[in-house]
Amino acid sequence: MVPANSEDGTASPEEGPILRLDFNPPEEHVPGFEIIDLATLHERRRRRRRRPDLVHRVDFHTLTLITEGEGEHAVDFVTYPCRPGTLTWVRPGQVQSFTRPGTANGTHLLFTPAFPPHGSSAHRLVNEWYGPSHWQLGARPEYAVLTTLLGQLRTEYARPRQTVSAEILQLLLATVLLQVDRLPHPDGGGDPHAGGEVYARFRAELERSYATTRRAADYAHRLGYAVKTLTRACAAATGQPVKHVIDGRVALEAQRLLAHTDEPVAAVARRLGFPEPTNFGKFFTRHTGVTPGAFRLTHQGGGARP
Repeated sequence: MVPANSEDGTASPEEGPILRLDFNPPEEHVPGFEIIDLATLHERRRRRRRRPDLVHRVDFHTLTLITEGEGEHAVDFVTYPCRPGTLTWVRPGQVQSFTRPGTANGTHLLFTPAFPPHGSSAHRLVNEWYGPSHWQLGARPEYAVLTTLLGQLRTEYARPRQTVSAEILQLLLATVLLQVDRLPHPDGGGDPHAGGEVYARFRAELERSYATTRRAADYAHRLGYAVKTLTRACAAATGQPVKHVIDGRVALEAQRLLAHTDEPVAAVARRLGFPEPTNFGKFFTRHTGVTPGAFRLTHQGGGARP
């Protein structure tokens, strides 16, 4: 299930069973940043004889604004229709696939977490691995604003290499990200910023530790907070208690591994900190409504090992 290479990066198989791509554009005019047409990305894939629906993670951010055509883009088990005005933001670690590239084209930004200016609000945004992945802007004013800013990024990036300014690109990108942060939450969900620094620190620790502990008390101890403090922050940001947020992250990774790898269920359980596959099965069924085997059968067509 895991391909060996890809069109917009170098594979890092040591990162886990799902293909992970490093930031490695064919011509890096400015370290840590690239702006291309989405059609160019798909052409790279065709030249390298890669499947159009390649499933992969990236270790960088991609921000795509569709300006013409139509297609489909899947991010962590949600398939989004793409048409003019569609905006997607895929963050490091998320699993994506252009399930149906179709005729969709537009501006495709690739940038590393270190590229936006340090100390800025934009830098904070790119260090948050969670957040909305998709907006349908249609003909709203925000679409025109983002189109203008992306056009300015293109113009600067297209300058001769010796004259292009990384600082201008950083500041323009920061403006783009701050404009995106202003957009309403697409599904009407919670506001991550409502949890403040407590929630931000908790989510960072959760990303580091979800495979080793699911106990809220462990996270509270590591961060120097009371469990009640974490609970209040999670409730403000997501409307859910801290234990639900922890278990949701583990369940998401379990879904990724079951759908996109051939690892036996017992190996997936061990990878996520469950010594006994039976306990993992009960956990997964409780959080998804289906058994691990049934979930895998649905997403792999029965081709993987139980």
